[in-house]
Amino acid sequence: MNAPHENAPLRSTFTRGPRSTWATMRRGLALSPELRTGLAGTLALAVVSMVGRAAVPVAIQQGIDRGLRAPGGPDIGVVATVVGITAAVLVVTTLCGYLMMRRLFTVSETALANVRVRTFRHVHDLSMLHQQSERRGSLVSRVTSDVDQITQFLQWGGVILLVSTGQVVVTVIVMAVYSWQLTLVVFAAFLPAVAVIRGFQKRLAAAYGIVRQRMGAMLAAISESVVGAAVIRAYGVSGRTSARLDETIDAQRRAQSRAMTLSVTSFSTGELASGLALGSVVIVGVLLGADGTLTVGQLTAFLFLVALFVQPVQIATEVLNEAQNAIAGWRRVLDVLDLEPDVADPAKEGVDLPPGPLGIHFAKVSYAYPDGPTVLSDVDIEIAPRSRVAVVGETGSGKTTFAKLLTRLMDPSTGEVLLSDVPLDRVRFDSLRSRVVMVPQDGFLFDATVADNVRFARPGLGSDGLALAFAELGLADWVEGLPMGLATPVGERGEALSVGERQLVALARAYVADPDLLVLDEATSAVDPATEVRLQRTLDAVTRGRTTVAIAHRLSTAQAADEVIVVDKGRIVQRGPHRKLVKERDSIYARLYASWLEQTR
Repeated sequence: MNAPHENAPLRSTFTRGPRSTWATMRRGLALSPELRTGLAGTLALAVVSMVGRAAVPVAIQQGIDRGLRAPGGPDIGVVATVVGITAAVLVVTTLCGYLMMRRLFTVSETALANVRVRTFRHVHDLSMLHQQSERRGSLVSRVTSDVDQITQFLQWGGVILLVSTGQVVVTVIVMAVYSWQLTLVVFAAFLPAVAVIRGFQKRLAAAYGIVRQRMGAMLAAISESVVGAAVIRAYGVSGRTSARLDETIDAQRRAQSRAMTLSVTSFSTGELASGLALGSVVIVGVLLGADGTLTVGQLTAFLFLVALFVQPVQIATEVLNEAQNAIAGWRRVLDVLDLEPDVADPAKEGVDLPPGPLGIHFAKVSYAYPDGPTVLSDVDIEIAPRSRVAVVGETGSGKTTFAKLLTRLMDPSTGEVLLSDVPLDRVRFDSLRSRVVMVPQDGFLFDATVADNVRFARPGLGSDGLALAFAELGLADWVEGLPMGLATPVGERGEALSVGERQLVALARAYVADPDLLVLDEATSAVDPATEVRLQRTLDAVTRGRTTVAIAHRLSTAQAADEVIVVDKGRIVQRGPHRKLVKERDSIYARLYASWLEQTR
C-alpha cells in the first residue's frame, strides 16, 4: 500500500453547516456560565448609569425654563441647585459606569479563559485522525485569535452595546414625555436606516466568517514556513514559499477589506440618518415652539436627547459589525467543541489494565482512513506478555497504523484490540497512558533542558535518578559531552540537538516512564550506526521483562527481537524468529533483509 494513503491530509472535520447568529450566541453563552455571574448587579449599575445620562438634558431644560427664563428674571438659586444636582448625578453615573465595566471585564476575561482552556483540552482529546484533518496553525488560531476576537468584543463591544441599548430605551421614554411629535420625527428618520443596516448584517456575518477562515490559513502558512525553515533553505524554495505566504496574507487582506467596506457602508447609513434626524427636529421643533407647544428649554433638552439617541445608534451599528466578527470566531470555536472525539476516554465507566506485563491481541482488526483504501485488513494476532516483537514491512504497509491502534491513538474500523484480554476502548486513559508508552519516529522534545524533557515522563525523578537512567542506557558519556550536561537546553522542538540526539532523549524519557508495554515506532531509524549498536545493547536490558513492540526500519532491531511480524499491504504475511524467516527463500522478509544488508555495507 502506498504511503500517502496512511498519512495523507484529510478533509477538515471541523467545518460544519451554517449556524445561525442566535444559535451561536445561545450555544456560546451556555458554554460560558461565568458570563452570568453577578449579572443582576451589573445590570443595576448599567441602569443607574443610563438614567444618569438622560437626567442631564432634563436638568438643562429645568435650568433654562425655571432658572434663566423665570417670570421675574433669571433665578440664580434655581440655576445653582440644578447645577449641583447635575454634578452629583454625573459623579454617581461615572462611578456606576466604572464599576459596571470593571465587573464586565473581569467576568468576560474569566469566562473566555475557561473557553480557551476547554477548547485546548478538547483538541487534545480528539484523535490523531481529527487533528490531521486541520492544518496546525489553523487549529491553533481557533484557541488563540478566535477566542481573542470574542474577548475583545465582550470587553468593549459588549459593554458598549449593553449601555447603548439601555441609553436608547431611556432616551426614547424621556423624548416621548417632552414631545411625541418630535419623537415620531426621529423614528421616521431612522427607520429606513435600520432596515438597510439589518439587510447588511447577513452579508457582514458571511464576510467576517471568511475573514476568520483566512486568518487561520495565514497563521497556518506562517507557522509552517517557520517550522520548515531549514528544509526551505536546503531546497532553495524561499521564493516559492514567500509567494505562497504573500498569497495567504493578501487573501486575508482582501477578505478584511470586503468586510470593512460593508461595515463602512453600514456605518455611513447611520450617519446619514443621524443628520436627517437632527435637521428634522430643528425644523419641526421651531414650528412647535412658535405655536407654543414647546418651550425653549424643552426644545434645547430635546436636541440633547436626540444627540444621546443618535450616539448609541451610530455606535451600535459599528458594534454590530464587530459582533459579526466575534460570532464568526464563536462558530469556529464551537465547531471544535461540538466535535465528538472518535477515540473517547471511557472515564468512570472504564476499567484499569491488570497489573504486570501486558499481552496483546488483535482480534480480526481492520482499519481504513476516511475516503481512503483499507490500511490494515483482518489482522488476527496474539503477542505474549514479556515478548519482544519487531513489526517490519515496506513503507506504507501499515506498520505505523498498527502502532497507533495498539496505543489507541486511533480505533479500528472493525474488530478490537485487547491488552491482557481487556478491550482498549474500555480502558481509562489514565491507566492506558501510564502503562503503555510509545516513542514516535520524530522524537519530539519540548523547549526545555534535557533533564526536564526526561522528567516529563516522571516529574519526581531527582538528579541522581536521571544520571543513573542515562548510565543504564549506556549514554553517560554522551551526557558528559553535552555543553551543560543534563541542564543543556534542547531548543524549540529539540532543534539545538541533532536528530539522533533528540531520539536518545526520547528513548530515555520512555525508559524512566517504566511502562509495561513499550511501543517503538522506528525509534532508532535516525540514530547513527555507532549509537545504534550502543542503544541496541542497552535496549536488550530496557525491554527485558516487559512487552515490547518495535516498528522496525533497520532490521538490526528485528535481529534482536524474539519474534518478527511481517506486514505487507495491510496484511500479516509472515511471523517467526529472525533466523527462521531469513531462511525462507524469496519471502518478503528475506528480500527486506537482503536489501538492508546491501545498504549497510
